[in-house]
Amino acid sequence: MIEIREVFTHVETIFHEYGPPAATPLVRGAIMAVLTNPFAGRYEPDLLPMMDALKPVGLDMARRLLAAMQVDASAIESYGKGAIVGAAGELEHGAVWHVPGGYAMRELLEGQGVPTHAIVISAKKVGAPSTRLDVPLGHVNASYVRSHFDAMEVSVPGAPASDEVVFVLAMTTGARVHARVGGLAVSQIVGKDGLR
Repeated sequence: MIEIREVFTHVETIFHEYGPPAATPLVRGAIMAVLTNPFAGRYEPDLLPMMDALKPVGLDMARRLLAAMQVDASAIESYGKGAIVGAAGELEHGAVWHVPGGYAMRELLEGQGVPTHAIVISAKKVGAPSTRLDVPLGHVNASYVRSHFDAMEVSVPGAPASDEVVFVLAMTTGARVHARVGGLAVSQIVGKDGLR
């Protein structure tokens, strides 16, 4: 059921956003795995076996991403996930990533002492090869932390083919550079319900 054609990793370091250099540069990373879509071209009523099969893929991707970012797990402050389904598939084929993608990052981070009570927000679409996706990002422990509302644009050149799916994980080390629009601050997080 799992056939990976390519894994594509993207890491960026942001020093400023038209203002003074940040005291600590922001590191943002995304990892994208291009897989054959076993449901392409047909309707499959039971997608749950694919979700289970993707769990080790998600955990491997999360580990690879953290290693590529060259930071400690304790530095990760936001995360997100997404999927781009090739044209012979349907949107629900990207939705199978919700559990294995989100829980992979949470398992990795919690295993290293980082609390992750907030949901891992997501985006998905059906698209042609090289389709770009804005992966939403939110704070790992409290969804209401406004400084961490962000998105990371990703794509894999030439993917997905019509019978493929691109699954995406994204993580960052902090807020938007120069975030200054108020709201719940990281220092105010209670960390009980994933919201505040």
